Amino acid sequence: MHGQTGIEPRTLQTQTDDCWLAAATKSKIPDRFAQAVVDIVGSENVSTTDAVREQHGHDESYHTTSPPDIVAFAESTEHVSQVAKLCNDHEVPLIPFGSGTGLEGGINALKGGLCLDLSKMKKILSVHPEDFDCTVEAGVTRVTLNNYLRDTGLTFPIDPGADASVCGMCATSASGTNAVRYGTMRENVLNMEVVLPDGRVIHTAGKGRRTKKTSAGYNLTNLFVGSEGTLGIITQATLRLHGIPEATISAVCSFNTIQEAVDSTVQILQMGIPIARIEFLDEVSVDACNRYSKLDMKVAPSLFFEFTGSPDTLDKQAEVVKDIASMNGASEFKWASKPEERNQLWKARHDILYACMALNPGSKPYSTDVCVPISNLPEVITRSKEAIQKAGVIGPIVGHVGDGNFHVFFPTDRSNPEEVKKISDVSVYMAQIAMELDGTCTGEHGIGMGKRGLLQQEIGDEGMEVMKQLKSTFDPKGIMNPGKVFPE
Repeated sequence: MHGQTGIEPRTLQTQTDDCWLAAATKSKIPDRFAQAVVDIVGSENVSTTDAVREQHGHDESYHTTSPPDIVAFAESTEHVSQVAKLCNDHEVPLIPFGSGTGLEGGINALKGGLCLDLSKMKKILSVHPEDFDCTVEAGVTRVTLNNYLRDTGLTFPIDPGADASVCGMCATSASGTNAVRYGTMRENVLNMEVVLPDGRVIHTAGKGRRTKKTSAGYNLTNLFVGSEGTLGIITQATLRLHGIPEATISAVCSFNTIQEAVDSTVQILQMGIPIARIEFLDEVSVDACNRYSKLDMKVAPSLFFEFTGSPDTLDKQAEVVKDIASMNGASEFKWASKPEERNQLWKARHDILYACMALNPGSKPYSTDVCVPISNLPEVITRSKEAIQKAGVIGPIVGHVGDGNFHVFFPTDRSNPEEVKKISDVSVYMAQIAMELDGTCTGEHGIGMGKRGLLQQEIGDEGMEVMKQLKSTFDPKGIMNPGKVFPE
């Protein structure tokens, strides 16, 4: 990326560097290019300061920061379109930025360039309660949206834990604790406005379309869901909404072994019980929760449940679940029916990443999230746990086990190369176990820069070649979020 910009290629440092900021050099963007960006978005929306560049050069992952050369804040689709065209004309790398809550280095500017922050695009453009849908701009976060929807009786239930931007969630195909009932972003996005690298603006299902289904042409919407900023920039999303349940209760119970907890999960799902959430925490995660969130749960493999529906059906569902879990050795059932009790419980679950990091102060999360068919869940968790123990590292296991997905958040000291190597080896081994058992190397975090080699193994040479052809069609100059998804 030299050409007209004069930007020199950045040296990507290793993942074991001591310093958090990978590049201490000043921005290498030529004044004429920076002035062109200012002319588009205004001087108040452009920065080349070290602090702003560093902030936009990393997410919540362990990956070493790679700051962009310049940061621009877009306030409209027109801004995005013009900046994209400018970057494309000058072959400057372009990295979309939402809220920075990712876990696979998806926003790191590995080759410098321009980071386009969409957080100022925060309009909720329309809500159609009678049609159960809404349209939002790229900077709207899920918490902001649900606060706005509160009086409509509707909710947007996709909940990855962090208060992520909705369009960022589209880009990574996020899901979370509610996926067992409501699915992932792929099932809940009806249409998107996308700016292509050359500045063209498209609507993936046609402008203004918001039907629940369509058979018209290629499914462009789901092509861009999960594309991780490598094909274009998502500036608006039309989302499926759901009614707020009439009643909700939650429960926690503990088990003697991981096998008992996972067996209970499989049996509950096989019974067809309509559970809203079912989460697994191993004993290390429970201990971290107790310490961080000031709880007093038994330190043992545990399941968190949430039941929603009408009051007269909830008790029956809960009783059946309790019977199944008890047959598998469950004990110490604790029920939470009051909103404040449920909120405390699920806040502890959502804070688990930070709780795990607190086990090793100063660490950064090295996370992995595999997903397998539910029948294979007991084996993959058991084998993963054995690998973690054999390596002698801290590896709390947390699972959205209702859909076969679980995470390990390794609190990692990046200044210790030996520890990083052990954790990396265990992470790769877990992904390979998952693929061996008909699963995937990532259920919801995405590929980013951390799982590019694993994607090659999972998809195969022919599949990767087709993906590269698609990338080349949409982004022939290769400016969109370079260094992500595709092995180099």
